[in-house]
Amino acid sequence: MSDITNSYRELQEHLDKMPIGYPSTVSQIEISIIKHLFTPIEAKIASKLGWMPESLRKIHKKTKKIGLSKNELRKHLDSMGNRGLIYNKQKGRRYYYRSAMFAIGFFEFQVGSLDKETMKLFHEYWDGEFGKELLRTQINQLRTVPVEKSIPINKKIYSFERIKDLIKRSPGPFGVAECICRKGQDLLGNKCKRTELRESCLVFREVADYYISHGNARPISREESLKILEKAEKAGLILQPGNSKRLSFICTCCACCCEDLRSVKRHPKPVDVYITNFYAQIDQNDCIGCGNCANGCNMDAITVTNKKANVDLKRCIGCGQCVIQCQNNCIVLKKKKKKTTPPRTQFRLFLRINSKKNGRWSSIKIIINLIRKMNLYYLIKKEKRMKNED
Repeated sequence: MSDITNSYRELQEHLDKMPIGYPSTVSQIEISIIKHLFTPIEAKIASKLGWMPESLRKIHKKTKKIGLSKNELRKHLDSMGNRGLIYNKQKGRRYYYRSAMFAIGFFEFQVGSLDKETMKLFHEYWDGEFGKELLRTQINQLRTVPVEKSIPINKKIYSFERIKDLIKRSPGPFGVAECICRKGQDLLGNKCKRTELRESCLVFREVADYYISHGNARPISREESLKILEKAEKAGLILQPGNSKRLSFICTCCACCCEDLRSVKRHPKPVDVYITNFYAQIDQNDCIGCGNCANGCNMDAITVTNKKANVDLKRCIGCGQCVIQCQNNCIVLKKKKKKTTPPRTQFRLFLRINSKKNGRWSSIKIIINLIRKMNLYYLIKKEKRMKNED
């Protein structure tokens, strides 16, 4: 195996150890993707990065065998960061970097520079091994919240599911990006069957800062965020924030374009791999079999037989679109008996996914290393501050 080929395989194996992995394939499409995005020397450097931020000084020590000066290394790291291949951040005079997973990660970060060739590679990989990897632990990075109009006025729902309230309480900043999935399908010649809306992915807090500073989103106001969300609801899209209580982004998805939903839709029981606390219920006495609910369902969870609509609870993910599509008001969202509560932050979510994939001890080691690097008091204080913000 040549040195160049070996550097790409090392990066693939390194990325595959992340909470959401990067599995190998018979076709080697995963190698084609990183060859398309990374130079050989960038692949060597990226394979030495951790999934927690590290200083330039520490990374330079880890990559000494590559033979780069600290300035040369920083140029390569910044180039990768600016192209959305890794995370990069400058704090004062210090530079910090960490690995990005394929998704959520350097797939989404290509939104500003996406072309047809890149999307073809992504699409092929997602339709194969990566789609399976995404669902392997059955802990999704996204969760479904019902559209506001589908929730009965007298129904109490959990604070982390009141998506508009979360936006109103968010300290900001706020940003909006193009949906990379719809943009990608447009490039492949597959027009979205649901909407003309393209600029619809909402980002908040640190994620907004990162997207905006890297040219992948434009800054907007809180009010504009709410208006975009309303447009998405009217278009029949599924509202999917990150699977944590702390609001960092909201995807507005359709099953014809969204790579994640397309993978879930192929699963025999989507409800097993999606975080949702609701399901749809139809009053058979009032149902006239108009079919609006079935047409509005992104998950093919509703069928109409003998002029009556029926819900397949194995496929229903409680998005509420069928409720607002029903012309006879005979569909309601019901709460599941067992409440599923998301972790507080994205970091805790990834620890949970990592524990399921690589074992609990793997996540304990990550926490121990964090405590060694940082003052424990600072960590506790930060947790309390984040809790108060939410």
